[in-house]
Amino acid sequence: MDCPYQNECGGCLWRHVSNEAYQQNKIEQVKKILSELKCVQYHWNEPFFLEDGARRRASLAFKYKKGVLEFGFNKKQSNKIVDLQACLLLTPKINANLENIRHLVCELCAVKIPQRKKNKIIGYQNLSAGDVWITEADNGLDLVLEFDAELNLDYRMIISEEGNSASDIIRISHRRKADAKSETVLEKVKPYIDIAGYHVLIPAGTFLQAGKASETAMINLVKKYIGEDEGKIADLFCGVGTFSYPLSVNKNNQITAIDSSFELLEGFKQSVNANMIPNIKIITKNLFKYPLDEKELAEFDIIVFDPPRAGALAQVQKIVAAAKQPHKIVAVSCNPHSFVRDANILIEGGYHLQEITLIDQFSYSNHSELVALFTK
Repeated sequence: MDCPYQNECGGCLWRHVSNEAYQQNKIEQVKKILSELKCVQYHWNEPFFLEDGARRRASLAFKYKKGVLEFGFNKKQSNKIVDLQACLLLTPKINANLENIRHLVCELCAVKIPQRKKNKIIGYQNLSAGDVWITEADNGLDLVLEFDAELNLDYRMIISEEGNSASDIIRISHRRKADAKSETVLEKVKPYIDIAGYHVLIPAGTFLQAGKASETAMINLVKKYIGEDEGKIADLFCGVGTFSYPLSVNKNNQITAIDSSFELLEGFKQSVNANMIPNIKIITKNLFKYPLDEKELAEFDIIVFDPPRAGALAQVQKIVAAAKQPHKIVAVSCNPHSFVRDANILIEGGYHLQEITLIDQFSYSNHSELVALFTK
C-alpha cells in the first residue's frame, strides 16, 4: 500500500517495492545470514508477516521552534522529522489519537520556562525536543513523554487536562531520558494486555512485542515446539511474561521466569498474584553477567530464551558446558546475527537444530526475528 511519506520517512525502508518483492527479499536476507549455521538440515517453517495497521507501539519524536511543532518519525538517515498525521503501520486507535497527542505536546512546548541567574529571571525557554512513546494496551493507550525537564505545575496541569479530554488515553507518564524511571502523572485505569486469558499489567514504557498478532504467533510457536513435553521450564529474559503465562496453563509445568529489570518484574509479580497463578516463580538476575550455572541448569527440562539483540552468549556457553543439560531449547531472537553465533555454540555442544521460523513484525524494515527449536 502506498504511503504519502514513503519517499522521506525512515520508518519504512522498503515501502516503495511491492509486498511480494519485500517479503521475498526479507526471506533471502535472513537465509543468507543463516547460511553461516553449522547445520544445514533444518526445517524452514512458513514465515509470519505482520500486516499494516497492526503495530501497537511506536516512538515518535518532536521538535518545537518558533511556535511550530514537528511531530513524527525521523527522515531517512537524518535527525530531521517527517511531520505526519497518520502512519499505515500503526493500529487504528493510535492513528485516531495522534492529533490528541500532537495537541498535548504542542501545549507543553508552548509553556515558557523562566531561566534564572542569582534569583533573577534573565529570560524564558520552551521545550525544544523530545519523544513520545506510545503503547496500545488492550484497554487504551499508554503514553510516556520523554523530555529533559522537570515536571512543573504547568506541565502537570496540561497533562491532566489533555489526558482527561482524550477517552482512549488511559495513562501518561514522564521521564527525562530513555533509561530513567518513569513518573506516572495521570492514570485513569491500569493498562493491561491479555496473554493466555490472563490480564497482565504493564509498567509505563515497558517492552512489548510490536504487534498483538506477532506476539500470538510467537507464543503459538513456543507452545508448538515444546509440544507434549512438560516439567520444569526456565523462561530466560522473560520480560512481562509473554511465554510464562501460556506455559503456566499446564499445571504440570513449573515455570521459573528470570530477567534483570526490577521494575518490570514487580509488575509481573503483581499480575501473577492478581491472577493467582501458583506455578510461576520470578527471579531478578542479570543473565549477561550471571548466567544460570551448572547447578541451576540441572533443575530444568526445557529452556526458553528471548534475549535482547546482543543474544545469549554467556548463557549458551554455560548450557553446553553443563553435565546435565535441558533436553529442549526454544530460542527466540530479535537479531539473526547473534542467533547464528549462539546457535552454532549449541550445535557444536551436541544440540540438533530442528526448525526455524521467521517472524517479521517490523514491516518494510531490515529487522527480523526468529523462533527456533533445538533438541538433544
